[in-house]
Amino acid sequence: MIQVQRFNKALKLAVILGDLVILNVLFISFNSIWNELFGERAYSGTLPQILTLFSVCYFACTISGGVILHRRGARADQIVFRALRNVFYFSLLSTSLIVLSELEIYSNRFFVYYFILLFLCITFYRLLFRFCIQLYRSRGGNFRTVLYLGSTENIAELYHEMTSDATTGYRVLGYFDTTPNAKFPASCTYLGKPEQAIDYLAQHKVNQLYCCLPSALSEQIVPVINYCENNLIHFYSVPNVRNYLRHRMHFEMIGSVPVLSIRKEPLGKIENRLIKRIFDVIFSLLFLCTLFPIIFLIVGVTIKITSSGPIFFRQKRNGLNNKEFWCYKFRSMKVNKESDTLQATLNDPRKTKFGDFMRRTNIDELPQFINVLLGDMSIVGPRPHMLKHTEEYSKIINKYMVRHFIKPGITGWAQVTGFRGETRELEDMEGRVKADIWYMEHWSFLLDLYIMYKTVANVLNKDKQAY
Repeated sequence: MIQVQRFNKALKLAVILGDLVILNVLFISFNSIWNELFGERAYSGTLPQILTLFSVCYFACTISGGVILHRRGARADQIVFRALRNVFYFSLLSTSLIVLSELEIYSNRFFVYYFILLFLCITFYRLLFRFCIQLYRSRGGNFRTVLYLGSTENIAELYHEMTSDATTGYRVLGYFDTTPNAKFPASCTYLGKPEQAIDYLAQHKVNQLYCCLPSALSEQIVPVINYCENNLIHFYSVPNVRNYLRHRMHFEMIGSVPVLSIRKEPLGKIENRLIKRIFDVIFSLLFLCTLFPIIFLIVGVTIKITSSGPIFFRQKRNGLNNKEFWCYKFRSMKVNKESDTLQATLNDPRKTKFGDFMRRTNIDELPQFINVLLGDMSIVGPRPHMLKHTEEYSKIINKYMVRHFIKPGITGWAQVTGFRGETRELEDMEGRVKADIWYMEHWSFLLDLYIMYKTVANVLNKDKQAY
């Protein structure tokens, strides 16, 4: 076990040192090329000053963000995202310190290009490093020996996950249970009854033990736990909930009681909600105090000239925890009695000509920044639906109400992944709900920025689902 831990620490150190080498070599090379091409300095100060500042900032960001490519279950997309997050925070921290110090940035382009190249190089390096680790493990290196105590369906699936791919580096020795389990994979050896486990552990080198025995057998489980604790063997308890929960769950402790929740909710943490709220307030204030007055003047006059009725359209929608709020939009339709029940369609006769233009360019949604500032909405989140639609869909779509655990948004993950606009079929709304739940489970500040970028890109590319 000590050898395995040392190996993993060495892997982490190698990754960080490799990143720092890439950071410095890339900066020196790119700086030299930049000077040759443009004959200008991109920054004040000396090269050693910049490299020292960058190295310290990157090291701090990497230590804070962590390294995961040594983990046996780490996926390529997780490694890419972690690299992107590290470089993003590094770019913010390093440029902020440059601005606050006596140093100056002469060329913004230089640093933008450098950070992009740094992300690409570090991503390539980490994926290559991961490939080498997997190759090493597939040939028998850096493996972990595993033992099972129990043979439930969960343990059977765990066995499949550990042994289906040699690159994970697990060697399963077998399982102990009260009797041999005929439904358990035949390739996993039955080693005896639970009370025989300690004798086996004393005679064999085991790194990890996974237990799924019922609590009724605690008299047999506790001695095994104590033995593992005193002999550097990691003990894991595997809850037998597979027969009614079949997706990833989130573990937490309430006092001394372990609790499994159905899903991980990053926005359940107050610090994440605070980050999201601060960004919402700053961004909406900047927009409402600068661009919005001009847009309001132009759009308001045009709406009044082209159709009779108010400039704003407001409608009650369901928000956080299903609380009702007034959602504001620029009026894009003629005043009608079906606005609270009937969804807009492609060639909807209720739309005005200017309203059709506003809907295709998303201009009609801009007053919702008022809702963001008031705290009813966020810039990014599940789109709020009409009260009637919430009432109807909550009865026929499983988990529809889950999307109301977070604030609704002006744009969202569903809208940038193909589930925007009219929901002609029930499957369309089901897809939107799944996308909203995925966003809720995977929220990050970077994901919000990406969704905002994709929203703008879709508008510029004239999204066909915008009407």
